[in-house]
Amino acid sequence: NDINTPPSKVSPLRYEPMSYVSVEDKTADGGRLYDFGKETFGRIVLKDIVGHGTVNIYYGESPEEALDLDRCETLDKIRFSADDVRDLATNVSVRNSGGYTLDNTKAFRYVYVAPESGVKVGDVAMLYEYAPVEYRGSFRCSDPELNRIWDVGAYTMHLTTREFFIDGIKRDRWVWSGDAVQSYLMNYYLFFDSPTVKRTTRLLRGKDPVTSHINTIMDYTLYWFNGIYDYYLYTGDKDFVKELYPRMQSLMEYVLGRTNKDGMLEGMTGDWVFVDWADFPMSKQGALSFEQVLFCKSLETMKLCADIVGDTADADRYGKLASELRGKLIPTFWDESRQALVHNVENGRKSDQVNKFANMFAINYGFFDAPTTKSVMENVMLNPSVPAITTPYMRFYELESLCSQGMQEQVLGEMKDYWGGMLREGATSFWEKYVPTDSGSQHLAMYGRPYGKSLCHAWGASPVYLLGKYYLGVIPVKPGYEEFSITPVLGGLKWMEGSVPTPDGDISVYMNDREIRIKATEGKGYLNIRSGKLPKSSYGKFEKTGDNSYRLFIDTHDEITVKYKHI
Repeated sequence: NDINTPPSKVSPLRYEPMSYVSVEDKTADGGRLYDFGKETFGRIVLKDIVGHGTVNIYYGESPEEALDLDRCETLDKIRFSADDVRDLATNVSVRNSGGYTLDNTKAFRYVYVAPESGVKVGDVAMLYEYAPVEYRGSFRCSDPELNRIWDVGAYTMHLTTREFFIDGIKRDRWVWSGDAVQSYLMNYYLFFDSPTVKRTTRLLRGKDPVTSHINTIMDYTLYWFNGIYDYYLYTGDKDFVKELYPRMQSLMEYVLGRTNKDGMLEGMTGDWVFVDWADFPMSKQGALSFEQVLFCKSLETMKLCADIVGDTADADRYGKLASELRGKLIPTFWDESRQALVHNVENGRKSDQVNKFANMFAINYGFFDAPTTKSVMENVMLNPSVPAITTPYMRFYELESLCSQGMQEQVLGEMKDYWGGMLREGATSFWEKYVPTDSGSQHLAMYGRPYGKSLCHAWGASPVYLLGKYYLGVIPVKPGYEEFSITPVLGGLKWMEGSVPTPDGDISVYMNDREIRIKATEGKGYLNIRSGKLPKSSYGKFEKTGDNSYRLFIDTHDEITVKYKHI
């Protein structure tokens, strides 16, 4: 709030010197290709400059990109003269002291430095730029590949955690609501960094009056509301809800003003109806079932937040709107013969297309009853004739729906195939999109550009979330972990251990096929397990909740050891 201290002067980011791990001479033009060993982000440092002329710097997430001087996505040109050093992109100059640290940050693993004749570069280094967040969550298990997947996912999240949660470090380096809401969830199982969640949420919303959807994308506006629901559940922070509530109201009024006669959202002029980067034709016209599922959850979030701030009139109003919309979902979109929500209704005609998007969100939000959920799992989620999802963005929600139905063993295989596939292609951070049937340079291309794909994208890190929530099994039941639930599932692993951060503590879990150890330093709640016989605990007594199902109430901060019979 002071003109002398703009945001650029109070950035939370830090810097650390780093060196390359190898260098390769390219004798054809005198350039050198520097490999920094893994995807990274920061400022290149040119050392021991001799002579005068321009030094060309070409960046790449791959060696192919760094060496493609005409088509690489990012580059710099620095001119050295007797007196000064000038950045030709910004036209800013400083005194020539024999070296230069660039002001511009770039994403790269490889850097090709090609000095023009008359100037030589003695050496190259970098300043790694990062947010000093603490790794509070952890995960280790009997599968070394899964451990590496967790590590690379955590590193991907760290790279994309900056002043805000951004999508990718090469491009767009932007705050997109759909990307951010996933970053929030992964963050709750890794950093539990509430300030960055709040900064990002405020930034996305902006100020009144509302003139467009967030990021101009209909679904991204709805994700914004649902991100606030998640924030309150994990943190219990009512003050932030109260701060945001007036802007939630004005944004929801904008949304309600764009509904059709049936109270459903349809894309209008200027709206981008995104859903996903799908590899199959998908109409964005009319009322999409996917958008209505998100819209219904957003209205439920508005009711929750209205209750928190004591706005009883709006709580009643939003609750009624949510109930009415939920009641219309099945009659409007359900196809009885295919046991699925169809994609859309356009000009009064129900679509023949069935895809996973609306169906898996309805499962995740609990919008189906148990028999319908079972049928949708069989006829949609596990049906190979339904179009496959190829982006990590939507794999996040797809695998969550499988985990929520107890399919951790299958999801383990999917993670090893999909994220393990990226690792086998040499990934050191997770990508914007991965198509297993691609090969070579096809993995680098997107948007019609040979290196357009981001090889470090926040939405690629979803195993961090899945492993914390559905394998270690830790979730908040009441806001801020006042009450928690722990439902550990090995899912085909021999053993696993890890820690999940809470607002003022953590919950640690160890499990093998005979023993479970739990320690919660905050809150109270239940341990839920399946066992072939009544488990024995070092604290308290188990109660039976169903066939081979038991639960133990935990209200101590001491470690608890449980012996059980694995089934």
